[in-house]
Parts: sequence; C-alpha cells; structure tokens
Amino acid sequence: MTIQEAIATVVGAFIFPFVIRMMWGKMVDNWGPIGGWVAAAMIVGTIWTLNHGVGLMTQTGDAWVDMGLAAGVGVFVASAARGGKIGKANLNLLAALVGGILGGLILSFIL
Repeated sequence: MTIQEAIATVVGAFIFPFVIRMMWGKMVDNWGPIGGWVAAAMIVGTIWTLNHGVGLMTQTGDAWVDMGLAAGVGVFVASAARGGKIGKANLNLLAALVGGILGGLILSFIL
C-alpha cells in the first residue's frame, strides 16, 4: 500500500462516522422514524459506494474491517471527545464490535 492509498483509506474510514454524526440525527428529527430509514439507505449506500465502488479505500486482503465496526468506533470516539457519557455506551460499543467482526468474517468467507 502506497502512502497515497493509506491516506485515502484513512479519509474514507473517517467519512462514514462523520456523515452519520452530521446527518442521521437531523434526518430523524425532521422526518421522524422514516428519516432513520432514509438515512440508513442514503448514508450507508452513498459512503459504501464512495469507499468500495469508486475505490477510495484500498483493500489489500491482509486485514478486513466492516463498515459497521468503523461506524461504531468512529461515533463512539466522537461522542467521547465531545464529553459524552461513555459509560452508558458500553452495550452499544459491544454490539458494534460484535456486528463489525461478524460482518467482516462473513465477508471473508465469500471474498
């Protein structure tokens, strides 16, 4: 992996939790429960296409990380940095870690 590919991969990993923090809550606030579904489709689909379809992230095959794990860790760190109560997030963090690991494992079976 070149330095350019590494920087692009880090940027791609940053974009997903950043967009979740910036848009998801506002879409739910404005549109109610349907806003959560629209956010899930728009945000996840768009960022997945950017990272994997367009090729912002470089996948070397040496390691895999599912987008769910990246989102969980990214949103957790952003909340902790803003002074959030991270003690209440332990169950959510565990769910993100398990979901990300399982998702990556299942993908590794077919890739």
